[in-house]
Amino acid sequence: QVQLVESGGGLVQAGGSLRLSCAASGRTFSSRTMGWFRQAPGKEREFVAAISWRGGSTYYADSVKGRFTISRDNAKNTVYLQMNSLKPEDTAVYYCAARAPYSTGNYYSEEKYDYWGQGTQVTVSS
Repeated sequence: QVQLVESGGGLVQAGGSLRLSCAASGRTFSSRTMGWFRQAPGKEREFVAAISWRGGSTYYADSVKGRFTISRDNAKNTVYLQMNSLKPEDTAVYYCAARAPYSTGNYYSEEKYDYWGQGTQVTVSS
């Protein structure tokens, strides 16, 4: 069992930055691919970014590429999402998710993620 706790959300003006953190419980964090998803009001949850369990590969949605950066610190059991040049359309609840140990491929599909955090609200004002 893995518990994920997100933090770092808040209200920011367009063009600003936020860094989200996701702290994971347990001793298997370093073997798990981690992802960030988001859900805006009235919309389905969508993929934002993922990082392989080794940390050597990252994947991004086209809408955030060049603005967001995912990273991880396996010593701290934490994954981060640095969000720069934020836009009002980035407003959503952001969720951290974890996959089964050593799972690879199809990083964009939420069905491939086994554990989810409770989410943190990000609001970008225009």
